[in-house]
Amino acid sequence: MSDLLKARYGALPFEAPADIPAGLAMILDRRVTRKYADKPLDEALLNTVLAAAQSSPSKSDLQQYSIILLRDRAKIAAIAGWIGTMPWIAAAPVLLIFCGDMRRGQRICDIHGREHANNNMDTFLNCTVDAASAMAHAILAAEAAGLGTCPISYVRNHNEKIAPLLALPKGVFPVAGLSLGWPEAREKVSPRLPPSVVVHRETYDDSGLEAALAPYDALRPPGKPRYPEVFGPASETWSANASRQLGVPERAGFRAWLRHRGFALD
Repeated sequence: MSDLLKARYGALPFEAPADIPAGLAMILDRRVTRKYADKPLDEALLNTVLAAAQSSPSKSDLQQYSIILLRDRAKIAAIAGWIGTMPWIAAAPVLLIFCGDMRRGQRICDIHGREHANNNMDTFLNCTVDAASAMAHAILAAEAAGLGTCPISYVRNHNEKIAPLLALPKGVFPVAGLSLGWPEAREKVSPRLPPSVVVHRETYDDSGLEAALAPYDALRPPGKPRYPEVFGPASETWSANASRQLGVPERAGFRAWLRHRGFALD
């Protein structure tokens, strides 16, 4: 247990319990997989991982999400090619696209002769959270089964191409992709910010953020510089690289695309 916490935080942030269940240890040791073995994924196991995804909590039990399962190599290769910087997408035997889904609720209302009166910003958020929760459960289920995954938010950079490729109707939008397969190699554990920065007890207090960044940056090797054409090609610490990415508007047309696809966002 102590070793897992040290790997996750670089030090022991609190006194570890003497013993923890194996499932909790598995979560603490979770890593992304960017190198997949050339090994098929059994359909029964895949369906069970998807059942675990559907076991996630859902706002008001409305289940406002859908999962697009891709095994077609041409479709997966097309998405990987559009993204361009993540070759492991094309190498994985399965790509899952987790989508927020307002359409199903609209159709259910129509079937029962009622107006769907909740096309608003809250509905968009609920769809997104439902999809993200389902993806998190799929990740943990895959880890428990010895599989590897890598979440891919970059699918949203190509909504205008991915939506027709997957025949997504209005009211359905991609939240994130997830590559899935047997790992040939797992990445190292990615250190996380200390609990003192992330966990706020009783009230929000980020007064310790600046002091916490230097030791945290020291845990992380310099990353590939984000937006070198804007900020220069030099390698940066984690926090400096984060400021690079957050300093450039990304997916600025997402709201307009969602509106075009049937979301009022009021």
